[in-house]
Amino acid sequence: MTYNVLVVDGESALFGQLEKYLEPNRYRLIRVSDSEQLWYEFNRQHIDVVVLDINQPGAEGLQITRELRARSNVGIVLLSDRDEAIDRIIGLEMGADEYMAKPFEIRELLVRIRNLLWRISLVRKAEAAVAQQFSQQDNLIQFEDYELELNSRKLRKGSELIKLTKAEFELLVVFALHPQQVLSRERLMQQTSHRNQDVNDRTIYVIIRRLRNKMSSDLFVTVHGEGYLFAASPRD
Repeated sequence: MTYNVLVVDGESALFGQLEKYLEPNRYRLIRVSDSEQLWYEFNRQHIDVVVLDINQPGAEGLQITRELRARSNVGIVLLSDRDEAIDRIIGLEMGADEYMAKPFEIRELLVRIRNLLWRISLVRKAEAAVAQQFSQQDNLIQFEDYELELNSRKLRKGSELIKLTKAEFELLVVFALHPQQVLSRERLMQQTSHRNQDVNDRTIYVIIRRLRNKMSSDLFVTVHGEGYLFAASPRD
């Protein structure tokens, strides 16, 4: 299988280094220099990972990240000149999977791209396995005033459709399938394609905070020192 990696960066040196080290039979690199070219390539073909310099001319890099995440489940690696904790947090909150501050070792970037693709593939396999476990009538999980449709990835509260990102949906499915159970952060992290060993607690915290904002906050109970508990009881 060949993965398409879209590199959004004006520095030809970075693209050249990636091209040199990534195996051509496994990775196809596509280089663009601005947001206009990014969306052109993104809309015309399947992209597995976007490597994005956060300081893009003509558009704010974080806004591009937000739009990418809202429109797709593509893997996102952010590159930045800033290395403050708040910058990393904001980048991850916008939907990035990885955040790397310049200067960085090109081999570390390659490893992060490979690991991200590996995590995405695991999630896809897990999703396929979950789908096989559910018959058509078991596609719907109901709890409290909510209905979670597994196949269509939709969450409803009555007639209201609540939009979820890929990471939010993945985490909510795990919670809904294990109600009234304390789940560790590591276990939750293993169920999402946003796994990043450097920011385990922060990543899970951010996703759960989003779910609390979109749903009833009382459903997600923090169990200090252990993890989180989903306080809902599924309806038959």
